[in-house]
Amino acid sequence: MTVKHLEFDQRVQRLNKKHAKLSRGYRATMRKDGLVVMKPQRVKSAVPVKALFGCLLGLFAFKIFLLTSLGASAYQYRVDSLAEGTSVEKAGAWVMQIDPVSEYLAAQISGFLH
Repeated sequence: MTVKHLEFDQRVQRLNKKHAKLSRGYRATMRKDGLVVMKPQRVKSAVPVKALFGCLLGLFAFKIFLLTSLGASAYQYRVDSLAEGTSVEKAGAWVMQIDPVSEYLAAQISGFLH
């Protein structure tokens, strides 16, 4: 009797897990034999990956634009003055610090423009 009870408990656990997945959204599909089966849908993240990638790309473009237009010494002076501010300004200074990729791309663009 205990083996049957254990099998029943495992089946109930599987059904509860499937029910939890289906409660987040599902779609109905028909199998080849004509049986309609409910399949759980994937949960989409709140922030799309494309939007996050676009924000990062925009940040690098902004840094490169500033480095190109101000020059490295003026840009670094402004980042240093930003680092002396509040904690939010310090975080902004950390994000806006000159990194090798931005420096290289700014040098390539400024060489192309001048």
